[in-house]
Amino acid sequence: MDQTRRISVFIFFYFLLIGHGYSQITLPGIIADSMVLQREVPLKIWGWASAGEKVSISFNGKNVKTVTGPGGKWMAKLPAMKAGGPFKMKLIGKNTIVLKNILIGDVWLCSGQSNMVHQMKLHNITYAADIAAANYPAIRQYWVPTTTSLAGPKESLPQHSWKSANPKDINEFSVVAYFFAKQLFIKYGIPIGIINSSVGGSSIEAWTSEEGLKNNAELTAVITRNKDTSFVNGINRKALASPGKRKEADQGLAGDVKWYETQYQPKGWRNINIPGYWEDQGIRDLNGVVWYRRELDVPADMAGMTVRIHMGRIIDADKFYINGQLIGSTGYQYPQRRYNLASGILKPGKNILVIRVENTAGKGGFVPDKPYYLEAGNHKLDLKGEWQYKVGESYLPVARTGPDRISEQGQPAALYNAMIAPLTNAALKGILWYQGESNVGNANAYRKFLPELIKDWRTHFGQSELPFYYVQLPNFGDMCYHPVESNLAVIREAALQTLKVPYTGMAVTIDLGEWNDIHPDDKKTVGDRLSLIARHFSYGERNLVYSGPLFESSRIDGNTIVISFNHTGTGLTAIDGEPLSQFEIAGEDKKFVWAKAYIAGDKVVVSAVEVPVPKYVRYAWADNPVNPNLYNLEKLPASPFRTDR
Repeated sequence: MDQTRRISVFIFFYFLLIGHGYSQITLPGIIADSMVLQREVPLKIWGWASAGEKVSISFNGKNVKTVTGPGGKWMAKLPAMKAGGPFKMKLIGKNTIVLKNILIGDVWLCSGQSNMVHQMKLHNITYAADIAAANYPAIRQYWVPTTTSLAGPKESLPQHSWKSANPKDINEFSVVAYFFAKQLFIKYGIPIGIINSSVGGSSIEAWTSEEGLKNNAELTAVITRNKDTSFVNGINRKALASPGKRKEADQGLAGDVKWYETQYQPKGWRNINIPGYWEDQGIRDLNGVVWYRRELDVPADMAGMTVRIHMGRIIDADKFYINGQLIGSTGYQYPQRRYNLASGILKPGKNILVIRVENTAGKGGFVPDKPYYLEAGNHKLDLKGEWQYKVGESYLPVARTGPDRISEQGQPAALYNAMIAPLTNAALKGILWYQGESNVGNANAYRKFLPELIKDWRTHFGQSELPFYYVQLPNFGDMCYHPVESNLAVIREAALQTLKVPYTGMAVTIDLGEWNDIHPDDKKTVGDRLSLIARHFSYGERNLVYSGPLFESSRIDGNTIVISFNHTGTGLTAIDGEPLSQFEIAGEDKKFVWAKAYIAGDKVVVSAVEVPVPKYVRYAWADNPVNPNLYNLEKLPASPFRTDR
């Protein structure tokens, strides 16, 4: 075939495809083998085919038919069905599709940022027994791949698959979502489907639709601007051409003999401690590369074993070498470092450990109060203590001459368009939300953003009473031993105020955080507390205590303030038996001091000698309050609050 004819044939088939769109039945990624469909509500099944194509669907004894519209999309509605399965679904058009192993149960959409993302495999030491014992074929998760759209809402998701909770696939399950689902399944025996559509580091604005942000002129303008692909691409090209830091060659990699190699002879290295940040140990304001080195004596009977290294958390990126071999690396700061060594890498006697650490902003080094050791069999060798260090590279700041890059993931509506909009035909039991860390910088705006997101999603899913249960952010950061202001506390306050929105519930986690880790290990309790809310509201356990004490009102009584709470359960208590802590009191000047507080029935009475005429009170008002201990007798913590806003 000559070139002209080949081009003509290509053009013919191209326009044939364009004209007909889909030539056979195609389904969205969420409608697939092993899916879970929502019980007891009418179900939408949708997809694409050639215009005018007849599509018939058979499922669980029900048969429905529909016809593809001019745009190539079809939709059929199945009647409400009771929980059960597994079932098959047969779709017939010009082609035939048979979907297998379908369950009918309850479907929960789980969304937010990294603490909803965090998978069992990232916490496989804490939950090793749960992973090994996972055998719940009726608990299933659909993991939505991270994707964005600036142009507008998409109709379909990237291809993925439903997985069940078994020892292999459970590693990919969200920890929070899994333990939430497990509690419900054990209690009711109903199949539970999890649709996890979460992205680490994402803001609430990115998860809200354009319609949901219509009252925000600034964000609406950004959305309109971002639809201009040439503009976005042009900005990003300019940003790439404008460096923020000048990098020199890493001296540890520049020579003929690299610093991690066994034949390297160290010169000019200085002492430093692990854990700890290098800025706290004699290195001032360094962004760049610091190499760490240590000689470790290994017992002879340990050398032939399989070894695991626990290296805490490192800020930001690391490469770990033993005896000249790279045994593991991590490219960002948040995962805990756990590296496995094949037998034979360690030698009896002296071994050389070298870690290359790269940091681009803030303090660099090894996060304190994390595990640092090497283990094999019954042996455990401590890796904390004195190492040697040498700077391989220092990044020099350079004034930017161009704009900042437009990161699609951080743009308003971009995640909604790509990761929520394609799901809005699905019937849901409810939504779980764990997000807010990325909005701490504009914490006051979260008071509007969270209620607006709830309203927005309910509108798009066509369920005005769709349950929306969320996590109030846990404690995190340095502890302060005097009253302070806190943006994290403002975010928590926004969550507390959002309970005014009907059909919502909030899991308080002020006791579950870690001062040095924005991704705390105890995510099971988060899932369990969310399940209490669902059991009460969504499953009808009306007498179940599902929340800790929540501020209701306060009154001034002489030189004291008397605080009333709801959700006191069977009574208030200081969980540790100590005096109540983290209550602050202030007069008209709003200069807060620590207060003495005691429980009086279902109330708390606070006072301070320094404030004879009190007016305002706060509780647990800090990024990481020191031992807030007010609970109900059901062991659920009180929410932080203030009366001075």
